[in-house]
Amino acid sequence: MNHPITVAVAGCGSRGQDTYTKVLLTMPEKATIVAAADIDPEKLAGMRRLTGIPESACYASAEEMLAQPKLADVMLICTPDRCHYAEAKAALLKDYDLLLEKPIAPEAAQCRELCDIALQRGRKVAVCHVLRYTAFYQKIKQLLDGGAIGDIVNVQGIEQVGYWHQAHSFVRGNWRNEGLSSCMILQKCCHDMDIMLWLTGRHCRRVSSFGGLSLFRPENAPAGSAARCVDCQVADCPYNAVRFYLDQFRRSGDEWPQNVVAFDPTEDKLMEALRTGPYGRCVYRCDNDVVDHQVVNLELEDGATVNFTMTAFTAHGGRVIRVGGTMGEIYGDTRQNIIRVMRYGQEDEVIDVRTLTDDFSGHGGGDARLVREFVDLVRGEIGVSGTLTSIDRSVESHLVALAAEESRRHGGAAVELRS
Repeated sequence: MNHPITVAVAGCGSRGQDTYTKVLLTMPEKATIVAAADIDPEKLAGMRRLTGIPESACYASAEEMLAQPKLADVMLICTPDRCHYAEAKAALLKDYDLLLEKPIAPEAAQCRELCDIALQRGRKVAVCHVLRYTAFYQKIKQLLDGGAIGDIVNVQGIEQVGYWHQAHSFVRGNWRNEGLSSCMILQKCCHDMDIMLWLTGRHCRRVSSFGGLSLFRPENAPAGSAARCVDCQVADCPYNAVRFYLDQFRRSGDEWPQNVVAFDPTEDKLMEALRTGPYGRCVYRCDNDVVDHQVVNLELEDGATVNFTMTAFTAHGGRVIRVGGTMGEIYGDTRQNIIRVMRYGQEDEVIDVRTLTDDFSGHGGGDARLVREFVDLVRGEIGVSGTLTSIDRSVESHLVALAAEESRRHGGAAVELRS
C-alpha cells in the first residue's frame, strides 16, 4: 500500500487519545486519523487539537459515528468495557478493521460472536494484549520456545496491582463496578491469562478460583473519616486523594493518572474534580464491588499447571513470573526489568531487559509496538499469521478469565473449558 491507511477513533480518553493516537501521529506516512468520537466534548476538542481533524469529523458518540457511511479503513475502539460488543459488531458489519481495547466483551457468548463475525467477513481485528509486545515477555517466550529450561511443568504469576492503582482504577475509577464495566479478573487480568497461554503454547482445560473484596468496604472506614478526602481529618491514610493526585502533580506535573481525574489538568481543575467527582471519594465509601484479591489455578491440556495471583495489596505495581521446567527455571520481574535463567546444575544467567530495548513507554513499550504492528497488518506489510493478538488468538484468555470468575462465585468449584 502506497498511501496511509485511514483511522477513526471511538473513545478519546487515556487509551484512545493519550496512547494510541499519539503513537499513530509518529507514523504519518503509514496512517492518518480522519474521524473521532467521544461523549465528553472536552476530550473530543482535545482530540481535534491534537490531530487537526475538522469539526465535521468529530462525533458526540461512537454510535453517531457508526451511523455514518464507512469513514475509514480502521476503527480504534477505546470506549468503556460494556460498549465494546455493540460498537465492535457494528463496525465489523460495516467492514472496518479493528484495533479493539480489551476486554473484547464482558460475556463469553459476545466474545465468541465477535470472533466469528470477524473471521466470516475477513476483517483484521487485533485485541490490545500489549504484554505480548514487550521486550520482557518476548525474551521469555524466545527462551521457552528455544528449550532453555526443557518442557514447561508449572507457571506462577503475580499481578501486583498496587494499593494506589487499585484505589484509582478499581475503587474510585471506571472499572470499580462490574455492572458498569466487567469483573476484575477479566478487565485487569485477561492480559495475564493471555500471556500464560501464549508463553506455554498450550490451551487451558480446567480452571478454579478464589477471591473477594476485603478492604474497600464501608465497615472498614477509619474513625473520623469523611465521604470526601478534601474534608477528611485522617492524616495518615495512604489513599488520601488530595495527597496522591494534587501533591504529586505539584511535584512532578505528571499527566497520568491526573489527566484521568481532570482532562488537561491544572491545580484548580484537579481540586474541583476532587471536590465533586468520583476520584475525590473516600475509598471506603464508593460504589465499588470488584474484588481486591483473587487467585486462579489453570490445568493445561498436557497436565502442566498455572497458579496466578492478582492482588491490590502491594506497595508497587508490576508483574512477577516464575516458570518451572524439566531442565531449569526462569524468573522474571517487570519492575526490576530482570530475567534470571536458572538451568539445573549451571550458573544462573541474568538478563537485563534494559539492554534489549530503549523503549519502555506505555506498558514497557508494548503499546507502541502493538500499534505499529497493527498498522503494518492492515497495510498488508505482514500477514494475519504474523500478528500476535488476532481476535481468534485472544478469545481464549477471556474465556479462561470468565471461567475463573464463575468458579470464584461458586466457592472455587472447577470449571471445564469447552474445546
